Amino acid sequence: MENSWHLYLMSFMYVFAGIMHFVKPKAYMRIMPRYLPAHKELVLLSGAVEIILGIGLLFTSTRNASIYGIVLMLLVFLLVHFYMLSSKKAGAGFSPWILIARIPLQFILIWWALYYLI
Repeated sequence: MENSWHLYLMSFMYVFAGIMHFVKPKAYMRIMPRYLPAHKELVLLSGAVEIILGIGLLFTSTRNASIYGIVLMLLVFLLVHFYMLSSKKAGAGFSPWILIARIPLQFILIWWALYYLI
């Protein structure tokens, strides 16, 4: 089965987002919930995981594992989205409407990933 352009788009999106964890780690550390330990390490780990999962989408043999990993990752990232809604400082200057809109977006991204299950 040939990969569609939107599968390549999704792969690129996760690889790019993962790379940004290494390029701008402070931006991600600012939005980490305070109750999580080792913010920098978690930011770098999540970036590496995003890169690996994004690349894994491109291969039939690893696609399903990558999809399940992406779904799990997006569910865990909901913690960050809810944390950002908890206070103005945690919201990092984003409009509350943008922060609220990000929550259903997570579920759209989950649906998009599940669409490619083989």
